[in-house]
Amino acid sequence: MKKLLIANRGEISRRVIRTAHALGIATVAVYSDADRDAMHVREAGTSFALGGLASADSYLRMDKLLEAARATGADAVHPGYGFLSENAHFAQAVIDAGLTWVGPPPAAIRALGSKSAAKALAGQQGVPCLPGYFGADQRDQTFIAEAQRIGFPLMVKAVAGGGGRGMRLVHDAAQLLPALHSARSEALSGFGNGDLLIERALLAPRHVEVQVFADAHGHCIHLGERDCSVQRRHQKIIEESPSPAVSPALRAELGRCAVALAQAAGYVGAGTVEFLLEDGGGESPHPNPLPEGEGVGHFYLMEMNTRLQVEHPVTEMITGLDLVEWQLRIARGEPLPLTQEQVRFSGHAIEVRLCAEDDHHTPHTGRVRHFAEPDLMAPGLRFDHALETGSTVTPHYDALLGKLIAHAPTRAEAIHRLAHALGATQVLGLPTNRAFLAACLWHPVFAEGGARIPFLVEHGDALRTRLQATASAEGVAALALLYAGQPPAVALASPHPRHLRLRLGSKVQEWLVQETGQGRVRVIQGDRVHEAQVSGQRIVLDGVGWSARAVAVDPSAGVPRWHVQLAGGDLPGGTATELWLDDLGFAPREAAGGASAARELRAPFNGKLIALHVQTGQTVARGAPLLVIESMKLEHTLHAPRDTVIESLNVAPGQQVAPGQLLATFL
Repeated sequence: MKKLLIANRGEISRRVIRTAHALGIATVAVYSDADRDAMHVREAGTSFALGGLASADSYLRMDKLLEAARATGADAVHPGYGFLSENAHFAQAVIDAGLTWVGPPPAAIRALGSKSAAKALAGQQGVPCLPGYFGADQRDQTFIAEAQRIGFPLMVKAVAGGGGRGMRLVHDAAQLLPALHSARSEALSGFGNGDLLIERALLAPRHVEVQVFADAHGHCIHLGERDCSVQRRHQKIIEESPSPAVSPALRAELGRCAVALAQAAGYVGAGTVEFLLEDGGGESPHPNPLPEGEGVGHFYLMEMNTRLQVEHPVTEMITGLDLVEWQLRIARGEPLPLTQEQVRFSGHAIEVRLCAEDDHHTPHTGRVRHFAEPDLMAPGLRFDHALETGSTVTPHYDALLGKLIAHAPTRAEAIHRLAHALGATQVLGLPTNRAFLAACLWHPVFAEGGARIPFLVEHGDALRTRLQATASAEGVAALALLYAGQPPAVALASPHPRHLRLRLGSKVQEWLVQETGQGRVRVIQGDRVHEAQVSGQRIVLDGVGWSARAVAVDPSAGVPRWHVQLAGGDLPGGTATELWLDDLGFAPREAAGGASAARELRAPFNGKLIALHVQTGQTVARGAPLLVIESMKLEHTLHAPRDTVIESLNVAPGQQVAPGQLLATFL
């Protein structure tokens, strides 16, 4: 292996490039038109333009990827994760082209890439599976009959793919058909395969997965488990290893089952076997084969991912191993470098996925106006990303920006280290889940190791409420930063206060601001007067110090807007909060107060309108589905904000929409 083509983009492409170069292997980056200036393109030794914007026109084009390998002289292909990483046809095409495929054999991908086939194989190996229907008959009537046999609640899942796409929780028979149709549509769009399965749903399990590695010489081992229970839309956002719920006995049994499944499929390379774990006792339809009294709980196979996982860094942190290096060496025919007995685990590692989304997990696009990472020279920190000031987040790919990982001797220390690093991370210009992730880490349920898959359903609203409660001091600090640091306020005093009408988050507030010169500002709200001194990104407000960073972002509807991140003051140590400020001084009162909002439905993000559920003149109830927008590989349904009548529809299916675009009006 002399030159490696990475058939991917973003942070995973950079990750593979880093290890390949360390091994003396030249690299080739591929890129779409949207990624022409991306970091992974600059860091690879060679690059090749695939053209197109959407995945279907670039990173999913097997012919273009093979052309890139021929044109650049690459002799191997690493697929990363996502895109074609679990596509047996692509793996076979790479091999048929005389190239080295850095992944499992196509036959193993076929055997395990389908959830239905994997569960059938698992049953032969004695790996516990939930009752369900995994058959080839995909008619709605068949699913209805099988659902009655299995019982509710149940999960509808796409047979192909993953990442939460094509998954729906169904509580009763009335929800089944809409869930089947929606999941099938999303699976077809995301994976090109609309086949589904249904299985009994566990309402409060943990998501625990096992990293396995196999070589071409018949050896297979596991590298411990990762707990990935904190999820939104069935997509992980926090992962850790080891799991706070897994005992040594359970780890051994999970590992035994994972290795047995991989070996039964003739697996080679890196893979992850995912399980649902019930650790709270109670009755279970399939009791765990371990003897009672071990305290290990019941577990059931979900699926096997036949690739490197997004969350592989937590395993690397606790084992001290480079899993990409293992992939490359095994692809060259080398044996596994360790036996099971030689694998050692040290400390605790936690990873958070930094995404371009708001606190309600709605994806956003835009330009990164300012980026600063935490001090990565500090012990136990790692940040895998493809971010820089000026980066553009487009609607063509998923919302993941990067992964921040902390490793420490204990779980509590890892939580504190990671939360502090999140507070020191600055991504300004578009919404991210940075503050939300930190709030999750500090939540007592997570801190005590009690988070299960419903964690965000149960605690998400409380977390959002806490984040959206803008304290007076935070607003004053933000105003001081914005107005004391601007010329001529830096040097000159103003004898008159300036009247401001600002929207902070969802609240419109009235302020008086007076520049008193030399970076000082007086902020008046009601009968409260605050004095602030600003020097660069440092604020002393009423004698208390803050650090801050602010950027101007593209105005929405002509309203000047700033994105501000603050740390210090009365915030807990190591945390940081964010504010969005809109200057409504020249906006009409109706726009400032949002009176028209209840009469309009506007696009919250870039995307493609794929379905309209209503028509002009139709009466709808509050919460009724109105339309569906596909963005960042997910379908998002927008609902009626109140009982109303559709006055007008301003878009049609198939149309691309932009943030703030008017979609519909209500009477």
